[in-house]
Amino acid sequence: MLDSIQQLLRQPEYLHVLLNPLPVYGLALGAVALAVTASLRSRPASVVALCVIFVSAISVWPVAEFGEQGEDRVESMSDRAGYAWLEEHKERAEKTEPFLYTTAILALAALLAPWKFPKTALPLSIATILLAFTALGLGTWAAYAGGKIRHKEFRTGPPPPLRDSEKHSEGG
Repeated sequence: MLDSIQQLLRQPEYLHVLLNPLPVYGLALGAVALAVTASLRSRPASVVALCVIFVSAISVWPVAEFGEQGEDRVESMSDRAGYAWLEEHKERAEKTEPFLYTTAILALAALLAPWKFPKTALPLSIATILLAFTALGLGTWAAYAGGKIRHKEFRTGPPPPLRDSEKHSEGG
């Protein structure tokens, strides 16, 4: 059993699937918690929520890294529709990534700036909430395409069209 787990943890595509809920679920929980704590004006609770947002948003780095490392293997296991969804997922993830990094930076600023400038706590928290929900929406959009790569049961319509460069690289 331990050998099986160790083998899975050496596969980047498995690590990608294992970690990819962090930027979505973690960000949702952190953003809701920050909205509640900001309305209660509880700085200690806001610090916890901002830490959750920071960790969740910055976790996009290993998620993206393992996704890229495992792309070839997943591509080789995918049917034509799965390949189209893989390309769509990759494109959406690349568009989403900067929003998650910016959210992490803003959450960190909201954690640190109020120590020196206490009046910045609420405005930075509100800005973090807004950006976190934006990043969450984009992350959900990227995850939606990702779920259709290998899960045929989630495919409710035709796959996205392949662009010319993708058709060429696929040989079609």
